[in-house]
Amino acid sequence: MKSVLVSAISLSFLLSACGSDSSEDSNNQTEEHKEQSQNDNSKQQRDSDKEQDRKQTKGVEVVTDRLDTPWSIIKTGNIFYLTERPGKIVKVEDGKKTEQDVKLKEDVSTASEAGLLGLALAPDFEDSHEAYAYYTYENDKGQFNRIVKLKLDDHTWTEEQVLLDDIPSGQFHHGGRLKIGPDDKLYATAGDASDEENAQDKKSLGGKILRLNLDGSKPSDNAFSNSYVYSYGHRNPQGMVWTTDDKMYASEHGNQANDEINEITKGKNYGWPVIEGNEEKASMETPLFTSGSDDTWAPSGLAFHDGIIYSAALRGEGIMKFDIAQDKMDKVATDYGRIRDVYIENETLYFISNNSDGRGNPSNKDDKLYKVSLRQLK
Repeated sequence: MKSVLVSAISLSFLLSACGSDSSEDSNNQTEEHKEQSQNDNSKQQRDSDKEQDRKQTKGVEVVTDRLDTPWSIIKTGNIFYLTERPGKIVKVEDGKKTEQDVKLKEDVSTASEAGLLGLALAPDFEDSHEAYAYYTYENDKGQFNRIVKLKLDDHTWTEEQVLLDDIPSGQFHHGGRLKIGPDDKLYATAGDASDEENAQDKKSLGGKILRLNLDGSKPSDNAFSNSYVYSYGHRNPQGMVWTTDDKMYASEHGNQANDEINEITKGKNYGWPVIEGNEEKASMETPLFTSGSDDTWAPSGLAFHDGIIYSAALRGEGIMKFDIAQDKMDKVATDYGRIRDVYIENETLYFISNNSDGRGNPSNKDDKLYKVSLRQLK
């Protein structure tokens, strides 16, 4: 089951971009050019904020604004916790925003796409105040990603334990999503760290979906003996979700388009860099949905509701809807720029924009946490 979304507009954009990487980075664009372009576009955006508000999707509300490069959304009760890549966690309760310090044992990396990324609350968070975080760091040994346990005490999160370290980290492709699965295991997406050979190397933690016990040990029923690897052959997976029947799906950034939504099965090989998009090869998995070679979404966080997978889209600048049973896809909420993560509770979808990450066109109040009824997105 595959679908390909092609449009004349996106094809024109890709041709004008000279084949830039379909991941969230644009490797062929200089930093100086990006900064100048961003400044020019930001002014235009600020000048048209009021007009823009009138054009945006009906029913979308701003929960909070002025976020600094937010990456993940977690909600418990009436409280949101949002990670920000520079190394903060923002608490949002009843519309009130509080920045919380995060004391980590290593300095958060400022490399492109890096920083404080995924966050998952412990199942007993209300009592333990513990959570799990994924962050990129640099020291005299190099640049790496790690998964740690955090403890919240009086508005400060403190790194208490390293669960998994030395996850490869390069110029780009850090992965970073954390989720606790229906089996009460901790899952993490790890990018290939800009070294495509990592993805097919089962001994490398790069280019994988990883699975851990909550104490950091290796589950005895993982795909490979004495290994954290759950699936491999990934380029830069940034979203994970489970359906009501416990099927697992992940989003993945392709190379030169060819973004993917994959059904994830333990031990399977998802092909990168041997195949991507619609290409096929024996013993390698092809995606359920792909943008194809003429379009790009740069899909990130995922959520699921009533047979539909919802995906944040950075380069797609909207929210993608994937109807699994009908093999259909669509894009909604396209007026908010780069979207990094989505979260669903009951009939409400929450999403965060990511226009302040150096690749977007931020307004004077970006970035923002939004909410919208799922009925408005049908």
